[in-house]
Amino acid sequence: MKCRSRIFLYALAAVLCACSTTRVLAPGEYRLAKNTVKIEGKNTGVSTSDVSSYVRQKANSDFIFGWNPSLNIYNWSDPSKDDWWNNALRSIGTAPVVFNEMQVISSRDNIAKHLDYLGYYNSTVTSKIDTVRRLVKVTYNVTPGKRCRIDSIVYKVPEGEFSKEFKRDIARTLVHPGDWLSEKLLEEESVRGTSWFRNRGYYDFTKYNYIFEADTLGPRNILTYEIREYSRNELSIAAQPLRKYSIGKVTIEHSAEVPFRESVLRNINVIHPGDPYSEFQITRNYNRFTSLRLFNNVGLEMIPVDTTTVDCHITLGESKLQGAKVNFEASTNSSGLFGVSPQVSFYHKNIFHGGEWLSLGFTGNFQWKPGTDTRALEFGVNTGLSFPRFLGLPYSAFPGSNIPRTEILASLSYQNRPEFLRWIGTFSYGYSGRSRRLQYQVYPLHATVIKASKITDAFFNTLLHNIALWDSFYDHIDAGLSGQLYWSTSTDIVPKGSYTFARLAFDSSGNVISLFDNLLPVDEYGDRNIFGLGYSQYVRMALQFGHTFNFGPDTKLAVHFDGGAGYAYGSSSSMPFEKQFFAGGASSMRGWQAHSLGPGADELVDYFIIPSQYGDWKLEVGAELRQKLFWKFEGALFAEAGNVWSYYDYYDNWPATIAADWGLGLRLNLNFILLRLDWGVKLYEPCQPAGERWRLDPSLWFNKNGCALHFGVGYPF
Repeated sequence: MKCRSRIFLYALAAVLCACSTTRVLAPGEYRLAKNTVKIEGKNTGVSTSDVSSYVRQKANSDFIFGWNPSLNIYNWSDPSKDDWWNNALRSIGTAPVVFNEMQVISSRDNIAKHLDYLGYYNSTVTSKIDTVRRLVKVTYNVTPGKRCRIDSIVYKVPEGEFSKEFKRDIARTLVHPGDWLSEKLLEEESVRGTSWFRNRGYYDFTKYNYIFEADTLGPRNILTYEIREYSRNELSIAAQPLRKYSIGKVTIEHSAEVPFRESVLRNINVIHPGDPYSEFQITRNYNRFTSLRLFNNVGLEMIPVDTTTVDCHITLGESKLQGAKVNFEASTNSSGLFGVSPQVSFYHKNIFHGGEWLSLGFTGNFQWKPGTDTRALEFGVNTGLSFPRFLGLPYSAFPGSNIPRTEILASLSYQNRPEFLRWIGTFSYGYSGRSRRLQYQVYPLHATVIKASKITDAFFNTLLHNIALWDSFYDHIDAGLSGQLYWSTSTDIVPKGSYTFARLAFDSSGNVISLFDNLLPVDEYGDRNIFGLGYSQYVRMALQFGHTFNFGPDTKLAVHFDGGAGYAYGSSSSMPFEKQFFAGGASSMRGWQAHSLGPGADELVDYFIIPSQYGDWKLEVGAELRQKLFWKFEGALFAEAGNVWSYYDYYDNWPATIAADWGLGLRLNLNFILLRLDWGVKLYEPCQPAGERWRLDPSLWFNKNGCALHFGVGYPF
């Protein structure tokens, strides 16, 4: 059976590789297989990346070693037939790029013009076309032209108040004597300078008021830097004095379909009659209304009234006030343990007609082994109310582009596992906010109450001999400070290009309560109690970092770091169970089922029927190569290394306790959502005897506990 499978795979690979990529081309047509850009000369300052994007016709992308399977699939179709099978092959596959020699001529001109823009004048661009059978490879040889330095600058600006403003700005200009002369530099300076003046009241000032003239024929290269009172596209007769403007009337309109309190809108608005016109302030006002995340569109129209006054008209579009979201994850491994985690949430974004968000969510986690009595059930409900302001302080205390929100959150979770039954209730009060790339959540008050019951005798005996577990399962209250900072260069639900993210989470519990120890009652064990419950005391911090490199439109490499540590002290000897670190699952060490790895080289404990391995600190690194396959499907090849560890264990050879896995993934990318299926394989398992930890034999990958299958939504990192 194994032999037949291998023969089938070899045969399939041979068919894909051998299939023509030019079969569907018409007679006389050729496929553009590759473009190559070569920069002639040394120390030119020009790289291939500077000019490659200006090649007009792009070749078909490669998957690996010049092979593109979707191109082969397209060529399986019959161009003469228009039936469902051939249409399906053409929709799934990628059509060959038909070589167009006229595009080569356009590309040469395009590259030469771009080099002129960069300041390389009289550049030479030639091309060479190589044809092998019906494949074409084009080589562009680029010889950058000569550059000129700016020896001196002559300034010409209108007299009066504008001249004084220009002198204040001259130290910030981007153009200086000694710089290389280029259209790119002058364009950047006109854009920068325009922003400077428009932020200081010059409403009708644009980058077209800038005129640059270079004299490079004399012994010195002289640049004339001129600002005119008319556009470069106009005649001098159209000249008008450059004046400062102030704000006239300010009106705010919103759809009748979105009932909203006018007082809130007035407090959010930071543009008032009589204020000097500022483009920066206009943008800030736009961002403040957008940060409500309530209106479909926000419009700010500036309407000139006379030569010194401009009115501001703000329009707020309609909105979808209510909605629901569904998330689902599932996993299994070769031991036969299945797990599913559904999530359903509902929201209303304007519950009290002031931009208040109300959320209600239901979560579940169900695990079982078919044919056995092994079951685990977790069900939770959570609700939250968010106000678009910092309660306790006026709106004027936060005049920036984004308005902080006050959040009140509560949840109740029910856990029924073979070893115990637990109820967990939480309450949080805090603040959240965001800028263009940074989001934060800070909760000065965060409390969790845990009540456990129906603990089996076997598990109770385990607790008596494991102080860390005992501190995690006795009835207690966890109250303190918590928060999270999240920074990302992409706000897309499914990021498309290169992006970076970092997440820092922190918790501190019991420190305020401990200040009143002398006033708290003592139980029969000598522990201090509040409301009849012991309290936890610990600090915890976790950091995640990730970056995705873009190697073209179809290939990406994502790298990831995940680390954290917690420390219990004072009234606690360990962190609560729910604050411990875990490894394994759909987004962490995918060769293992969730919570089944570590700590260190420890084997899977038998006092948890459903895996619940935990540790006091965690380190994990991972890399994933993502490649578009065909249609909306993507493939992935990943590898990960990491584990969790306990402070109570001594690791004689710590590096030997770092686990490793690799695996393959398939994704369906629908742009608004990404569905993911990952098959993770254990590569190095620390809990095995020293000579059996490396699992390089493919026959071990399908053995019991040798791999795990995970379903998820969104990229793992």
